[in-house]
Amino acid sequence: MDLRQSNVGISKESRAVKPFGIKDKVGYLCGDLGNDFTFIFASMYLMVFYTNVWGVNPSLVGTLFLVSRCIDAFTDVTMGRIVDKAKTTENGKFRPWIRRMAGPVALASFLMYQSSLAGASMTVKVVVMFATYILWGSLCYTAINIPYGSMASAMTDVPEERAALSTWRSLGANFASIIIGSVVPQIIYSADANGNQIVSGSKFTLVAGVFSICALLCYIICYTCTTERIKLEPTKKEENASLAKSFKTIISNRALLAIIGAAITLLLSQFMAQTMNQYLFASYFRDINALSSLSMISLPLSLGLAAISGVLASKVGKKEFSVFGMCLASGAYAVLYFMKVTNPWIFIVLYLVACIGTIGFNMFIWAHITDVIDYNEVKFGERNDGVIYGVYSFARKIGQALAGGLGGYALAFIGYNAVAQEQTTEVLNGIYTFSTLFPAVCYGVVALIMLFAYPLSKKVIAENGRILAERRAK
Repeated sequence: MDLRQSNVGISKESRAVKPFGIKDKVGYLCGDLGNDFTFIFASMYLMVFYTNVWGVNPSLVGTLFLVSRCIDAFTDVTMGRIVDKAKTTENGKFRPWIRRMAGPVALASFLMYQSSLAGASMTVKVVVMFATYILWGSLCYTAINIPYGSMASAMTDVPEERAALSTWRSLGANFASIIIGSVVPQIIYSADANGNQIVSGSKFTLVAGVFSICALLCYIICYTCTTERIKLEPTKKEENASLAKSFKTIISNRALLAIIGAAITLLLSQFMAQTMNQYLFASYFRDINALSSLSMISLPLSLGLAAISGVLASKVGKKEFSVFGMCLASGAYAVLYFMKVTNPWIFIVLYLVACIGTIGFNMFIWAHITDVIDYNEVKFGERNDGVIYGVYSFARKIGQALAGGLGGYALAFIGYNAVAQEQTTEVLNGIYTFSTLFPAVCYGVVALIMLFAYPLSKKVIAENGRILAERRAK
């Protein structure tokens, strides 16, 4: 039976205006590309801007990231609740938020990178730093990202099509990461007479402005090309449930708790590595061109994995491949740690081996969330798409904040000096250790969580689909 005929929160009148196709996939890809033109840029380079352009102590930057995540605990879940309670309009339930918040997100991101304040007092810089970062991340970005992520459930109810949306969304993130990682170092860094890499504040601001415009254009494409085919109105049980009751139900969801644990640990590793890689290639390897290549050469790998992701999901299983991928990534980083390589290209080769696992896992991460939402409906009779996505989004931000915070604390711990032209041998060795051993341990932990705690194997997902189909047929 076609799930669009469901009587559980899905109206029969929500027939597709046009069939699901490539336009939806491209539009959904552009949504995450727009997100990550500001998000990944901040994850990779905001710490560098604050420490090297504004001269802010890295531990204070880490505190900023942690404080903002405490605020996100309220804004993410609240936004999810607003989305779940909202009625569907003629433009859909989720798409209107993309149109409303595209401009504010782009502008707020640009305001964070104002090099003209480099000469201001530290008090002014700290106040502006906290105000602009919280405005962008905790308010504007949340108000567009929660509806965008929840929108996949309204675009299609076909499992294969939802898996395709997850893959195309991951491609959007990969494209943003590759563009930012390969282009930005070539623009913001320049070498002095001694070969030391110096950051240009004015070029930082220029790049931030260009990426804000790119983000705005991507959001417009996302809004224009996507279609919400499923009218997801709240069920009576969801309408009558308080936020506290819904939250109590959600935290009883074993699959959600496991994927949250995996996501926090995964992002802790990925974003710590992204933060430390800026210092690893600039100070340890002293080769910014290699840093640009690190991002660029991962593009064919991303495209190749995207091409076979559907086969992997149907033949191997999303959980099963995720476990394999995390073991592979952990092993590659462990080899790097023990080899203590000094050639950046050897580092890049083993980094790409690790990427087979990390990119493969990220291809399925959003499909995991739709599986978790179905699992929640099977167990508790409530979908709670927005709140579940909000809780999960908050968990991801915790991982990113901890990574950014720990990155700052790690740099302070090893004695990194932002104003020094050259770092000591002890500092350089510390940067290398945090860039290799830390991811090796974290990816191993993710593999264990997915293997022993996450219950949604290929067999269980198929059974949940059968149960929901039977319920909706009644």
